[in-house]
Amino acid sequence: MKKIACLFPGIGYTCDKPLLYYSWKLLKGLDWEVVPVPYTGFPSGVKGNAEKMQQSAHMALEQAEEILQGIEWSDYSDILLIGKSVGTVVCAAYAQRHRLKCRQILFAPIEATFQFASKQSIVFHGTADPWANTKAIEECCRRMDVPLYETENANHSLETGDVDLDIKNMQKTMKIVKAYAENEEE
Repeated sequence: MKKIACLFPGIGYTCDKPLLYYSWKLLKGLDWEVVPVPYTGFPSGVKGNAEKMQQSAHMALEQAEEILQGIEWSDYSDILLIGKSVGTVVCAAYAQRHRLKCRQILFAPIEATFQFASKQSIVFHGTADPWANTKAIEECCRRMDVPLYETENANHSLETGDVDLDIKNMQKTMKIVKAYAENEEE
């Protein structure tokens, strides 16, 4: 039973940052093949600029197409796409474009993600995220009937500024990620 997970980073939030790094380590420990999708070249000044955000998502999606072109998706019994920020748009759009039967973990999604996101998703959102409106994210998740895990007073990296609390929150998040990867109820 072959399982593959692909990591779609955000703008400035690479696969060596906590959410993606620990997801990667956790999945490797569960015998998943993990493939990072390290796209680059984002324009500056994306935050708050819808046109630049759309341009960034399009550019990252085209790079993801090249990076993932050699994967034979039918060889895998379980496919998990994990995105952070703009990476949530990219992974959801990629899955839709390729009609992948997969599950998605969406860390700090932006509202545009929900144009493409699968009902087979879980969402993590910080209530103090300046890149996404909490009420809009809650409504999108409710409308799609996907689980939403909110971290109170957390920013776009799901961090609060309190290191001890952030470590506890990361542990809770990874416990949910592990249960989801193992197809278990958390």
